[in-house]
Amino acid sequence: MIAVRGPEAGHFLHNLLTSDIDHLGPGQAAYAALLTPQGKILFDIMVLRDGDGYLIDCAAGQRSDLMKRLAMYRLRAKVEIAARDELAVGVSPVAAAGGYRDPRSEDIGWRMMGAPEGEAEGYDAARIAAGLADSEADLGSGEFFPHEANLDQLGGVNFRKGCYVGQEVVSRMEHRGTARSRILPVVVGGAAPHRGTGISSGVKQIGTLLSSSGTRALALIRLDRLAEATAPLVADGATVTVLKPAWARYEVPGAA
Repeated sequence: MIAVRGPEAGHFLHNLLTSDIDHLGPGQAAYAALLTPQGKILFDIMVLRDGDGYLIDCAAGQRSDLMKRLAMYRLRAKVEIAARDELAVGVSPVAAAGGYRDPRSEDIGWRMMGAPEGEAEGYDAARIAAGLADSEADLGSGEFFPHEANLDQLGGVNFRKGCYVGQEVVSRMEHRGTARSRILPVVVGGAAPHRGTGISSGVKQIGTLLSSSGTRALALIRLDRLAEATAPLVADGATVTVLKPAWARYEVPGAA
């Protein structure tokens, strides 16, 4: 966790991130991202209103880099940025004391501080089945546009707010409908091949596998190529079926 406090904390985060932070009420959380100026996701995060400040729920392996990036943008803003090592984040399929509902989807449950060991059992399988990308296992940093990672579908982008870092690129993709690739859940005929394995229809590659759990996986899929596919989808010899998540408001050609 990262704590951001000070009289200008809300304004500071609102002007940096893709979501509406100004209007978060006490205990409310928003899914958001900090982008590069070119519009790619550096960090996808949850921002939780906590008293007179905010807590940032981020990937543990990205926390140090995120704090450095926030400090770079702070300039003269009246904001304090501090690591909160004591606030370990856990997950639960049901409501938990001191927790908050994951703002991306009702299908993925709750997040809370100080969860007991073993609370995360089955989380990756549930996350992948729900079509939700992980910060480290799937997205990395500087690789995906928000539309590719479905932030526009999961409440991670507010298209009515003012400027933020990378806003012009994201708005252009939204208004022109130029998001050709999306991260989607898939079912593999057998254990899923390793991350980075290509998915092909005949000789044409239409996607790339990301994280997996058993026969379920996430994959970055070119929707235009999926629409044109005439041969079965295959990854390293295993058949692949693309699914359409319940939250997706766009068409997924031929999806189960």
